[in-house]
Amino acid sequence: MRREDWDARYREAELVWSAEPNRFLVAEVEGLPPGRALDLACGEGRNAIWLARRGWDVVGVDFSAVALEKARRRAEHEGVGLELVLADLLDYRPPHRSFDLVLVFYLHLPAPARRVVLDRAADALVPGGRLLLVGHDSLNLSEGTGGPSDPAVLYTPDEIAAELPGLVVEKAERVRRELDGAERPAVDALVRAVRPAER
Repeated sequence: MRREDWDARYREAELVWSAEPNRFLVAEVEGLPPGRALDLACGEGRNAIWLARRGWDVVGVDFSAVALEKARRRAEHEGVGLELVLADLLDYRPPHRSFDLVLVFYLHLPAPARRVVLDRAADALVPGGRLLLVGHDSLNLSEGTGGPSDPAVLYTPDEIAAELPGLVVEKAERVRRELDGAERPAVDALVRAVRPAER
């Protein structure tokens, strides 16, 4: 979708997505000590705000000005600080070795563009930092619910694991996410990878 399409979508409702953080984020990050986090394609900021409430210093990046304004208002309402950056992720270059945590949640791009974003995301991690990716799995088209209908922007955990240069993949699995009112769960890919400590 184009930037204009996302802006229009975010204008249609008070919240397009839930105000609650993604369940996989909570499960994977709950016990980590706070540090610097980068939320790529942060949308309305639900994950970034959850992290900020727990003491993380968070940078959120999205190409929808409407979404970022909603994130800014929500962060102000909840009394947390966020740095919000309006940018297309194909143009955005995060600072080298600067983040303890990088999130890439439900960003669906054709494989060549996705690899550009993931390469830069991996480069942004400090030694010991972790990248967490969640998105609609390729199986979601036939076995799941919701998500993009274009198979060219879907992926498997193994495909993502192969696209993370210099990182150690700790988890790459399919997970099923129950949805209220849906006959079957969504099928997601969940990948966690870490930049090794330097010797």
